[in-house]
Amino acid sequence: MKVVDAIAHAMKAEGVDVLFAYPVNPLIEAAAKLDIRTVIVRQERIGLHMADAYSRMSSGDKIGVFCMQHGPGAENAFGGVAQAYSESVPILVIPAGYPRRLAHYYPNFNSTLNMQHITKWAEPLTMGKAIPEVLRRAFFQLRNGRPGPVMLEVPVDVFNEDVPDSWEYIPAFSAKTGPDPSDIETAAKVLANARNPVIYAGQGVHYAKAWDELKTLAEAWNIPVTTSIEGKSAFPEDHPLSLGSGGRANPRPVAQYLKEADVIFGIGCSFALTGFGVQMPKGKTIIHATLDPMDLNKDVPAQYGLIGDARLTLKALTDAMASHDRTTADQRQDEPTRIAALRDAWLGEWMPKLTNNDAPINPYRVLWELNNMVDKAATVITHDAGSPRDQTTPFWQSTTPLSYIGWGKTTQLGYGLGLAMGAKLAHPDKLCINVWGDAAIGFTGMDFETAARERIPILSILFNNFSMAIEIPIMPVSQEKYGAIEISGHYADMAKAFGGYGERITDPNDIVAALARGIEATRNGQPALLEFITDQEITISNE
Repeated sequence: MKVVDAIAHAMKAEGVDVLFAYPVNPLIEAAAKLDIRTVIVRQERIGLHMADAYSRMSSGDKIGVFCMQHGPGAENAFGGVAQAYSESVPILVIPAGYPRRLAHYYPNFNSTLNMQHITKWAEPLTMGKAIPEVLRRAFFQLRNGRPGPVMLEVPVDVFNEDVPDSWEYIPAFSAKTGPDPSDIETAAKVLANARNPVIYAGQGVHYAKAWDELKTLAEAWNIPVTTSIEGKSAFPEDHPLSLGSGGRANPRPVAQYLKEADVIFGIGCSFALTGFGVQMPKGKTIIHATLDPMDLNKDVPAQYGLIGDARLTLKALTDAMASHDRTTADQRQDEPTRIAALRDAWLGEWMPKLTNNDAPINPYRVLWELNNMVDKAATVITHDAGSPRDQTTPFWQSTTPLSYIGWGKTTQLGYGLGLAMGAKLAHPDKLCINVWGDAAIGFTGMDFETAARERIPILSILFNNFSMAIEIPIMPVSQEKYGAIEISGHYADMAKAFGGYGERITDPNDIVAALARGIEATRNGQPALLEFITDQEITISNE
């Protein structure tokens, strides 16, 4: 067996059924021979974004894989790998490499050297007989510990080398770790005695599939729950104890409850400080439960730490708290009533935007109508960076796990399109939506053609205000002199030219009907792009 076939066989054994790729890489043919579907993209970053969502939608059970050519292909992939690293997503990246005799020679791009700081594990395959050890290490890194991208660089002169005759690939297993029982007892006492606790749930809850355990703890002790953007949908937002979710923009109950909290219990989160995440108020008692000890006291000081899988941690903590006095929990019986009142008052103040019927269309109106018309259990939604993120996160109510692909640490424009396509391939039966702006489509819009060609019927909601509106307050001189923030395009026509469904909407009274037509197009197998001509809305909910 040749190296390229060995890699394909290992992928098949690991349950990989889709290979995202950009030619030329011999693995594309080897995968196709084993009935692993190949999806060819228009640029490398989109392929990585698709692999990213594919992994997330299974909580890492299925691994998204992307391969590309050496040299410029690997160079172009850098941003997509960095984004997956930032968001802690397990994807396998397999770039071709320059022949071994040239691999370390300037100016040739060496993926192993250049990507080692944006991957969990980066290794070159230097000879065919090393394939058993290298593949074993790669997949065990993908299935264990903190999730993240793993890179295997295969020099082009290695692909056709022979592998050991006796080799047979054995799929990797996943081992879980749990927190120290004494740490659990300490944290249980602190949380049980807290008067105003808040649970802050992150993406680790998704990877651990700890949704039921999170709900059990919250309900047993009447503890309000919010989530990070990455953790959004880990707790149903129609639940009486849900505060909602957000980052830079968030519903009022989030900010209010975090401000009043005496104890904040972070579960499956990193507490990373970014310009796009919720800011933890100072002076709080923090219990930080995370899979990765490197997260502890990195950004937010914590008085108590629990290291381990989120599901094991939540179960152990719930069990330990059962023996504690419930006085404080009973005193919070009316918490759902207060949360509902805060939310209703906040929504009341936002109703003029959410129901705005003026033209140009207000983007909040579009999101409000969409939120109220789709079947949440059969929908996956994501957003792009900037305004689409800040406008979507607070007002989209997620009720089902893994129905929202949240992100925001490095905020690459154009990320949402690939995420929606990857989600659709993982869940063909669901309506998969990306919300983006006219700046983001400039980065990755050509790959709408990929959606049409590869028969990936997503719904793309585009807000076109003919500008980079979020930059208006910070670029007044360059705008006045040179029109620095002005951009333009007829993107619905672009979608039609690519073979998809495209529609431009200018009248607010057409919003609901247009959304219905776009959804129907996806049901008929066509990707749909609905281009809403919007005002330059930059107000966000941040209280």
